[in-house]
Amino acid sequence: TMGLKRKSSRSEDQESGCAVDVSKSKKSRIGSKKPKASTAEGAVENDSLFVQLLKASGVLLWGGNRSNEITVEQIIFQKKLHQGLRKHPRYPHVIQEFISGLESHIEERDVFRNCLLPCGQPQEAETMNSMNSYQESLIKLLLGIEILQSAVMTTLFEKIPEFLCDSVGEDGINMPRLIINQFKWLDRIVDSKELTSKIMQLISVAPVEIQRDIITSLPEILEDSQHNECAEELNLLLQKNTQLTVAILDTLSSLNLDSGLLIEVRQAVMSTLSAVNLEDLPVVIKFILHAITATEAVEVISTLRRKLELESCVLPPQIQASQSKAKNKEQGSRDSLQNQAGSSQDCVVLILDAIKSAVRFQKTMSEAWIKAIESIASMADHKVSSNLAIRVLHMTYTVEGRCDCSQILKCTIWFRVILMSKAPRRYLGGGEVLRDYFPSILSLAQTLLRSPEQSVVSFGSLMYKQAFTAFDCYCQQEVVGALVTHVCSGFSAEVDVSLDVLTDLVSECSAAMSPYSVFVKGILDYMENLSPQQIRKLFYILSILAFSKGHEGSHIQQDDMYIVIRKQLSSTVSKYKRIGIIGAIMMVGSMAADSKTGDQSSDPEPISKETYRQVTALLELVGSCSEHSPEAAALYYDELANLVQKGSLDPQILEWIAKSVLEDFQENFVADVVPAMQGDFLFPLKTLYNLDEEESQSAIAINLLPMLSREFSNKGVDRRKGGAKQFCALNSRPMSLVCLPAFFRLLRLCEEQQHKGDLEEIDALLGCPLYLTELELVEKLDSLSKQERELLCSLLFYAINWLREVVNAFCKQKDPEMKGKVLIRLQNLTGLQAVLEKCLAATPGYVPPLANFDSEILEGGPPVAAAAAAAAPGKKGKKALGSKKRKLDGTKNSSTDSSQMEENQDGDQLQAEKPVQDSSEKEEERPSVSLSSYRPFLRELDTEVFVVLQSGLLIKAVLDTDMHTKATEVVQLGPAELAFLLDDLSRKLDHILTAAKRFTFLKVKGDRNVGFSHLRQKSPQAVVFSVIQLLNSLCTHLENAHNYFQMMMSENQGVVDGPAVDVKEHQEMSTCYQLLLQVLHSLFAWSGFSQNANRKLLKLSLKVLAGRLKEETGEIALDDLVSQSFQYLMNFHRSVPSCTSALTLTQILIVIAERSSSSQYRQQIASLTRGFLCQAWVLPTGEREKGNRYSEKLQQLLCIYMAHTEDVLKAVEDIAGVGIPELANTAKDGCSTTYPTLTRQTFLVFYRVMMSELEKTVRGMPAGRPTDSSEEQMEKLLRWNLAVRDFHILVHLVKMFDSRPVLGVCLKYGRLFVESFLKLGMPLLDYSFKKRKEDVQSLLKNLQLSTRQLHHMCGHSKIHQDTGLTNHVPLLKKSLELFVYRVKAMLTLNSCQEAFWLGNLKNRDLQGEEILSQASHQQSDNEDEEASEVPEDDVQEEEEEDGSNSENKKGRQEEESEEESD
Repeated sequence: TMGLKRKSSRSEDQESGCAVDVSKSKKSRIGSKKPKASTAEGAVENDSLFVQLLKASGVLLWGGNRSNEITVEQIIFQKKLHQGLRKHPRYPHVIQEFISGLESHIEERDVFRNCLLPCGQPQEAETMNSMNSYQESLIKLLLGIEILQSAVMTTLFEKIPEFLCDSVGEDGINMPRLIINQFKWLDRIVDSKELTSKIMQLISVAPVEIQRDIITSLPEILEDSQHNECAEELNLLLQKNTQLTVAILDTLSSLNLDSGLLIEVRQAVMSTLSAVNLEDLPVVIKFILHAITATEAVEVISTLRRKLELESCVLPPQIQASQSKAKNKEQGSRDSLQNQAGSSQDCVVLILDAIKSAVRFQKTMSEAWIKAIESIASMADHKVSSNLAIRVLHMTYTVEGRCDCSQILKCTIWFRVILMSKAPRRYLGGGEVLRDYFPSILSLAQTLLRSPEQSVVSFGSLMYKQAFTAFDCYCQQEVVGALVTHVCSGFSAEVDVSLDVLTDLVSECSAAMSPYSVFVKGILDYMENLSPQQIRKLFYILSILAFSKGHEGSHIQQDDMYIVIRKQLSSTVSKYKRIGIIGAIMMVGSMAADSKTGDQSSDPEPISKETYRQVTALLELVGSCSEHSPEAAALYYDELANLVQKGSLDPQILEWIAKSVLEDFQENFVADVVPAMQGDFLFPLKTLYNLDEEESQSAIAINLLPMLSREFSNKGVDRRKGGAKQFCALNSRPMSLVCLPAFFRLLRLCEEQQHKGDLEEIDALLGCPLYLTELELVEKLDSLSKQERELLCSLLFYAINWLREVVNAFCKQKDPEMKGKVLIRLQNLTGLQAVLEKCLAATPGYVPPLANFDSEILEGGPPVAAAAAAAAPGKKGKKALGSKKRKLDGTKNSSTDSSQMEENQDGDQLQAEKPVQDSSEKEEERPSVSLSSYRPFLRELDTEVFVVLQSGLLIKAVLDTDMHTKATEVVQLGPAELAFLLDDLSRKLDHILTAAKRFTFLKVKGDRNVGFSHLRQKSPQAVVFSVIQLLNSLCTHLENAHNYFQMMMSENQGVVDGPAVDVKEHQEMSTCYQLLLQVLHSLFAWSGFSQNANRKLLKLSLKVLAGRLKEETGEIALDDLVSQSFQYLMNFHRSVPSCTSALTLTQILIVIAERSSSSQYRQQIASLTRGFLCQAWVLPTGEREKGNRYSEKLQQLLCIYMAHTEDVLKAVEDIAGVGIPELANTAKDGCSTTYPTLTRQTFLVFYRVMMSELEKTVRGMPAGRPTDSSEEQMEKLLRWNLAVRDFHILVHLVKMFDSRPVLGVCLKYGRLFVESFLKLGMPLLDYSFKKRKEDVQSLLKNLQLSTRQLHHMCGHSKIHQDTGLTNHVPLLKKSLELFVYRVKAMLTLNSCQEAFWLGNLKNRDLQGEEILSQASHQQSDNEDEEASEVPEDDVQEEEEEDGSNSENKKGRQEEESEEESD
C-alpha cells in the first residue's frame, strides 16, 4: 500500500519537475535573501558537518539545475545517517548543527528546489538494476529519520512564507505545493498533534490557492488520530470562506470522522446549500450522501431534496435556443450564454453521477430516496431533483440487474406522479443532461405502456413523445422502433396506445418522423392481428407521412401505399379486402384534405386537378373492387361516411360524393307509393309506419319487401342479367338491402356537411312509410315454413336497422315536428324489436344479415345474395310534415318486452324475467331469445341520439286540409323508449369507460368491440363530456321514477304488491330506474376522473348533481360538491324497487365518496346498506326476490356493510346473535324479523360473508407486545374475547344449518381463524396470563368449544367421504395441533406447565354422537399414553391422512386444564 502511495507522490513530484524548463525566458520574480546568480554547476564541497554526513551516508549535493544524487538504497542512506548522528560525539547537539547546515544550504531557491525534487542516480548506477529506479527527495528522506523529523518540519514551515506571494518561479514550479508534498505518506509522524497545529496555522494565513492545495493534501498527511481535530477546524473555516467549499468537503469525505462530528459538519453544509455555486454542487452532494446511516438517510435526503434547486439548470430546448440566439446580444454574449448553459448541463450530469454512486454502493440509499419522495405532502412540492433521482434509481435497478421488483415498481409509480404533477416539458427538457439515461428512460416507458392502469399508460405515452422531441436522431430511431414493437405485440390495449403515440408524433412533428417511415411500414406485415380501428390509425399515420408536403422520398412512400392497397383490394378474402378498403379511405382523407387553416379570412386553396383525378379514380377503384360483395360495399360506404363526418374533405370531392349518393339512393331504395303495387312478393305487401298522412302523387316509401323478394327470387341467377339500368357512381353494381343503412348514413352526412347540419333536403325520409308486410303474421309463425320465417326475420332486421339510422340522422334536428317524429320512430323501433324477438324464438339457427362490417363477424355469416332492383325511379320532393302516426298504438305496448329482455341480459333486474304467474291472462309467452345476442346484426346508435333524453312533452300538430291546426297530440318518451336508450347508453359507457383489463397471453377471440365502431373513434373525455350534458335530464328521469314509486307506495299503504299496482308498468319503471343508476355509476366510476387533466370534468359532473338540491353560483370546492352530490343521491334510497337497484345506488355513493379525502361518508354508507339488508324485497306479484343473481347482489351489499361499519365484530354478533335465532324460530319459508333479507335460502350468503369478514378482521388485529401498557392489553383482550365469541356462535350454527356448503365455509375459515389466533392472539395471552388469568381462561374456554366443534366436523366429513370437505381436514387438524402445543408453550412461559395435560378426544359427528371405529373397544388400555402416540379410537382413514391426529383431539382437553392452573 505504501508503495502505491509513494508512487502517487512521485508522479506529482515528477509532474512538478517536468515544468522546470517551461519558463526560462521569464524574468525572475523570486525575492531571495541573497540576490545573486544561482550556484554554478558542480558538486557541493565544503567541510560542514551537514555536507560531510550526507556524503558519508551516500548523498552527493549538486548545485545549479542538477539533481542531488544518491549512491545507495534509500533505506541504507537513512540508516547510515541515523547511526552517524547517534554515534557522533556531540550527540544530541549535533542534530542542531546538522539542521543549521541544512538551513544554510537551502537559502537559495534553486538549491532548495533541488532538495525538494527527487534525487538522481550516478551514471554508473543507472546501468545497474540493484537500486530502485525512483528516489525520494532529500527533504523527504530526512523527514523519514525520526530524530530529524521535527526539526526538518520546523525548517520547512519557516521556509513556506517566503513563497506565499510568489509561489511560482520562472521555472514554473509551485514551491509551496512542492513543500507540502514532502509531508505526504510519511511512514511515521513523531508529533502528529504539533504537525496538525502548524498546518492549520499555515492555512489561516495562506492565500486561497495555497489553502486549497494544503487542504486537499491533509488526508495524505495526517494520521487518523488527528482527523477529528482537523475536521473541526475545517468546519469553522467552511462557514467563514465559501471559496474553499469544494476543497474542504473533498477532504472531509476522505477523513475518518466520528458520527457525531460528521452529522454536525453535514448540517452545517446543508444550511448553506442554497448559497453554493452550481459548479460546486456535485462535490457538496457527494459529501452529503457520504456515509449516511440507515436511521438518518430519509431525513438527510428529504432535506437535500427540499433545498436542492435545479429548475434553472434543466431548461427546455426552446428556452436554451432563445437564450443562445438573442438578437440584442453580441457574439461574445452569445458564446457566454452557450458556455453557461453547457456548464450547467455538465454540473447536473456530475450531480447525477454522485447520486448514482451513492445508490449503487449504499443499500439504504435507494429506499431512503423513495421514502423521501413518498413523504411529499402535495404535488406542488415535487422538484427536478426528485425526477433526476428517480431516473437514477430506475437505471440502477434495471441496468445493473438488481432484481428488486418492488423498488422498480416504486420508481415507476413515483416517476409518473412527479412528472404528471407539473408541466412535463419543464422536467423532460435538457436532453443533454439525460442523454446517458436514455436506455433507462426507454425501458421505463416500455414498462409503463404495458400497465393496466390508464393513468400509468398515459404517462408512458407522454414519456415516449417527450423522449422523441428531446433527444438526438439515434434516440428518435429507438423510440420509433420501440413503438413499432408495441404495435406488433398483439395485445390490443398496448397496440392502441402505441398507435396513438405514433399518431401524435406524426401530427406534431411529421418532418422529424419522416426519416423513420420505413420502421412504421414494417407494421404492414402484422396487420392480420390488428382490429379495424387500429388499421385506420396505421393507414392514417402512413398517409400523413406519404402525403405531407416537403418530405423527402414521399413519392416512393405513396407508390408503396398504392401497391399495398391495390393488393389488398384485389384479394378474394374478406379480411384482406376490408384492410384494403379502410386503407384506401384513409389515403383519400390525406390526399383530399381541406387546405384551409385556422385563418378564416383567407379562402381555402382548392386541390389540384391531378389530385382530384387521383382521388376520384381511387374511390372508383374501391367501388369496383367491392361490387361483388354487398358486405364489402357497405363497409366502403361506412368508411367513406366516417371520412365525411370528420369535415376535412375538400369541397370538390365532397360535392362529387354527395351528388352521386343522392341520385343512387333514390334509384335503389326509394319507391313511389301506389294504391296496389303489382309483383310477386314473399308476403302480402303493406305500407307501415307512415308519419305523413297526406296522400299525394309524390309520396314515397322505403322499398324493403319488394327488394328482399327480388333478391330472394334472383338468388343463384347471374346478377349481371338484371337491373342493368341501376348503377351507382361509387359502386357500379345494383345495391343490396345490406347496404341500405350504410348508404343512407353516407347520404345524410353529406347533406349535413353541405348544409351545415340541416337535413331539409331529405326530411321526407323521416316520415315516409316502409314497404313491409302484415305484422299479424307473427301470430301465425307455426304455419310458415322455415325459409319463410327466416325471410320474415331478415325483413324485420332490415326495417329495424333502417329505423336506427333514421333516428341517428334526425335526432339533432331542432324543429319540434321532426323531434316528435323521432320519438315516434323510437316507438316504432322498440315495437319492431319485440316482434322480431318472437320471430327469432321460432326460427332457431337463423343467421341475420350483417349490419356492422368492420369486424371478424364477416366470416361468420353467409353472404347475402345481391339482386337487381327493377323498381321504377321515384322522384322525391319536399313534403309537409303534418301527418298522423299509423300503426303505432298496437306496437307501443309491445315495446316493453324488448326493454325487459335487454334488462335480463344484463342481469340487472333478476325477477323481471319472470312473467306474471297468472298465465291465463295472456296467451303470448315471453320469448326465449334476446336481441342482445344479435347486436352484431344491429346498426350502432350514435352518441348524439341520446339528446332525445332531454325531450320533454312534445306537441305534434295535426293539420286539416286547409293547413290549419285541427288537433294536437302529445308525444312523449315512454318507459319502453327510455329503457331502450338508457340500455344502449349504459353499454356504451361500460365499453369505453371501463378500465383496461390486464394483458393475457391467451389468444381469445371476442367481439367486445363489435357494434362500437363509431364510439371508439371518440375519446373517453369526449364521451364523458357529452354524458355530463345529459346529466340534468337523467336526473329528471330518475326523480320521475323516484316519484312514481313513492306515489305507488303511498297509494297502496306501503304495500308493493297491492291490488292497485300495475305489474307491467312497475316492471317498466323498475327497469328504467336500474338503467339510470347504471349510467350514473359508469360515469362516476370512470378511472380518468383521478387524473388532474380531468378534474374539471369531475367538478362539472358533481356540480350538476349538487345543483339539483340548490342552485349556487361561483366556484365551489370539490369536497363541498361531493357532499352535496352525496346527499342528493341519498334521497333516492327510500324508493329503490329492487335489491339490484339498491346495490347500484350504494356503489354510486361509494365512488362519489372516494372523490373526497374525507371519511365522513363511511357511517352513512353503513347505515344505508344496513337499511337495505333490513328491507324485504318483494316483487309486485307478491313474491320475494330470489335466485342466484339476487343472492349475488345481496352478498355484495352485505360485504359493503361490513366494510363500512365501525365495528365488524359487533355487526357479526348482531346478525348471528339476533337475526339467525329469529330465522331458526320461523317456518320453512319464513325470514328474520330484524333482517328480512335473511331467509333459509340466503343463509349461506350471510354465513359466508360473516365468516370471511370475521377472519379478515382478526387478521388485521395488532399482535400483543411485551411493551404494551395495561390498558392496551385489556383493550386487545376485549377485542379477542368478542371475536372468539362471534366465532363460537358461527361455528355452532352448523348444527342447525348443516348443509354441505355451510360446512365447507366453516372448515375453510375456521382454519384461517385459528391460524390468525396463533399468530396474533397467543402472544397477547403470553404477556397477559399472569395479570389477567381469569380473562385468558375464559377466552380459551370459549375457543375450546369452537375447536371441539371443528373436530366434530372433520369426523363428519370423513364419515360421509365428501371430497370437497375432506380436502380442508388435514390443514385444519394441523392448525388445531399447533394450537395445543402453543398453549402448552404459553403455560411453560408463565411457569404453569403442571397445569397442562393431554388426553384422548373421541371422534363425534355434528350432533355430538360418538363415531365408533373398528378398534373402539381396545382403547381403555391406552388412554394414559403420552401425546405423541396415536389413540386406537381413531378411524383408519384419519391415521393415513394425518398421523398426529390424536394431538388435535387431546388439545380439546387442554383447555380444561386451564382451570387447574388457575
